[in-house]
Amino acid sequence: MPQPTLVWLRDDLRIADNPALHAATQSGEPVVVVYLLDDESESIRPLGSASRWWLHHSLTALDAAVRELGGRLVLRRGRADAEIPKLVAEINAGAVFWNRRYSGARNIDADLKTSLRDSGVTVTSFHANLLFEPWTITNGSGLPYRVFTPFWKACLDQDDPRLPLPEPEKIVAPEEDVSSDELDSWNLLPTKPDWAGGLRERWQPGEAAAAEKLDVFARDILPDYHRRDEPAHESTSHLSPHLRFGEVSPFQVWHRLRGSLEPDARVNAAKFLSEIGWREFNWSILYNFPRLAEDNYRADFDAFPWEPPRQAELEAWQQGRTGIPLVDAGMRELWHTGYMHNRVRMVTASFLIKNLLVDWRIGEQWFWDCLVDADEASNPGNWQWVAGSGADAAPYFRVFNPVLQASKFDPKQTYINRWVPTDELYPQPIVDLGASRKDALAAYEHVKNASRQPAAE
Repeated sequence: MPQPTLVWLRDDLRIADNPALHAATQSGEPVVVVYLLDDESESIRPLGSASRWWLHHSLTALDAAVRELGGRLVLRRGRADAEIPKLVAEINAGAVFWNRRYSGARNIDADLKTSLRDSGVTVTSFHANLLFEPWTITNGSGLPYRVFTPFWKACLDQDDPRLPLPEPEKIVAPEEDVSSDELDSWNLLPTKPDWAGGLRERWQPGEAAAAEKLDVFARDILPDYHRRDEPAHESTSHLSPHLRFGEVSPFQVWHRLRGSLEPDARVNAAKFLSEIGWREFNWSILYNFPRLAEDNYRADFDAFPWEPPRQAELEAWQQGRTGIPLVDAGMRELWHTGYMHNRVRMVTASFLIKNLLVDWRIGEQWFWDCLVDADEASNPGNWQWVAGSGADAAPYFRVFNPVLQASKFDPKQTYINRWVPTDELYPQPIVDLGASRKDALAAYEHVKNASRQPAAE
């Protein structure tokens, strides 16, 4: 009786260009595809609320795709170091395949690879979810890059990323059924209250929707990508949640956009792919600094005099009631849709950190809970970039002025009026932008002065 291969999916919820699944199906032997919800292991960051909503619908779409090819998606929940060996024994698997991950969770994979191999099981991991694996891009001293521009140049100096792999023709299921959790039993969806109406209006999770979105972006939107900083203009891809859950691979994006032939589209494609490069850069940072969401990447920022958040101000920021129109528009977009335009993300983050002097970690956690594209590397990496404590950090003294940003990027207030109606009784600003900017600069001087002090003996 043939021993099936277990394919363990994580943030790679797709059928096409899935190296682990592709390799497992090549032999024609039985394949068991499993998704394990592990929110218990120490190195796992549990998903935020909006991401849990997305995961439910992404798994629903994936199950349908797997069934169409003849297989079935098995759902299990628990610690990977316990549940994966248990499933291997249950189905008498001869091999386990997975696509590599690059957070602290890779230690779970390394330990499992050793223990399963010691028990006689073949274990193979694959390069699937980044164009360039972190250890392959280093500077002349063999160290990871700390600045984006030379990092991305080094990436572009490599051979072109491989071509995407095709979808398997079929998945052979084992003769005996494998028990699976019911997805509804995981309670990933909000119920009381059901706050996800705006997410349902805005998004369609799943691989098919991701492929369609990539096609529409490449064909119709990319020529206008030079207007990407205008939040009212539809000139961005909206692929970020699909990339976050691996419903589309960066290899598929790379080769779809590199094929753009129109001159304007070709220039814009290079710029968009550099944004994919920022995703790669943040994952490189996280790979080498696993506590990116907890600790300042630049240790000198440990001396920053964060003020305890004033609850009324923090809630005003979270709920879009700061009295600063662009900030409030962005925070309301986030709450309603699980998404925020990238330019506005920088403005809202800067306002919290630099005008309210709230620790970046508090804002990062709010975004982690509210964003459908909350990425374990990009979310803390971008918050630290704004704070000035991260890699390739902008100087702390660069404070985004939300009034000037609105006049430059939303001059007709189209975006603002979409989320902050003009007939609304609108609050006064909770903080003076000029005075709070001076306070931020004074706090930054404290960091600079502390960094000049001699190290303790």
